[in-house]
Amino acid sequence: MKVAIVHDWLVQYGGAERVVEDFLAMYPDATIYTLVYDKKRMPERFQHYHIVTTGMQKWPFATKLYKNFLIFMPKQFEALDLSSYDLVISSCSSCCKGVLTNVTTPHICYCHTPTRYVWDMYQQYLSHAGFLKKLFMPSMIHKMRLWDRVAADRVDYFVSNSYYIRKRIKKYYHRDAVTIYPGVKLNPKPALDKADDYYIIVSRFVYYKRIDLAIEACNKLQKRLVIIGSGDESKMLKKLAGPTIEFNGSLTDDEVQESFLHAKAFLFPGEEDFGSTPVEAQSAGVPVLAYGKGGALETVIGGKTGLFFEEQTVDSLVDCINKFEKDGVSYSRKEIQQYSQKFSQDNFHKNFMAYVDQCMKEWKEE
Repeated sequence: MKVAIVHDWLVQYGGAERVVEDFLAMYPDATIYTLVYDKKRMPERFQHYHIVTTGMQKWPFATKLYKNFLIFMPKQFEALDLSSYDLVISSCSSCCKGVLTNVTTPHICYCHTPTRYVWDMYQQYLSHAGFLKKLFMPSMIHKMRLWDRVAADRVDYFVSNSYYIRKRIKKYYHRDAVTIYPGVKLNPKPALDKADDYYIIVSRFVYYKRIDLAIEACNKLQKRLVIIGSGDESKMLKKLAGPTIEFNGSLTDDEVQESFLHAKAFLFPGEEDFGSTPVEAQSAGVPVLAYGKGGALETVIGGKTGLFFEEQTVDSLVDCINKFEKDGVSYSRKEIQQYSQKFSQDNFHKNFMAYVDQCMKEWKEE
């Protein structure tokens, strides 16, 4: 079976890009199609994959400014020629679900989220935009909403990465979806019986991750916080940080796993679609203190493998940390690690391939 994997863009490595590699593990001869590809910012192994980019790749500074070209993305994806493929799988949180396929080719969209900045997070993105973006966004986003809704109709089968996202697909696209949790690279080392005295965050530095809340809470409590990651908000976050906050930059997977093993708890103040890092933390036996909304509600067991705070505020997170310091959680670190095994990559491969087989059978019968 000749398979095409379509992904929005390959300019940084995160959870969605791990999913792309999982698809490649299932279909090793597949070709990856994407808007733009920055080989300097992606792991070196991606240079050995068969990657086809859109015409935007040749635009000046496209790999850095691609988000500013949102209005041009639909035409770029629609121009991709996928006519020779037996199956198209899109890994989508933006526009790549809008690719055009033949009537004989099923398109399965693994949806990380309906496009955030077009739908329910539009106001947040607008409030943090610069002057020019605020000037042009309202009229542009209206056109993008119309296109995005039409693009969703081109998908034959939707798969959501969480039940939370399944509800959003139903609301914005009026489509049903099957939920298959993504596979997470679990920590191979056994959980430690006793942790060091620090909290940890592993994240890209973007606004909706709300790393600022964790920094201010740990400033207030004078708790040591180790932050691993990088991104656009780096300067702002470092200005917020007090003497107990430590920035370690971007580390290798092995270094991140080692840092998780010794952490007291993982702080997760953002609202995520699924959120692989809470699972990565739990796979090291580390409890998660998370904002009680979004995908975290499906990966963290309140009171057992972690605690939730109800408001996305510094005070609410401070109360959660204080409660954890006083009472902890009921599961031991080894029990937390055992619980995380349900989110393994092997389970994802097995469940997704079984669903593809089901879809292909239905497609042929129709």
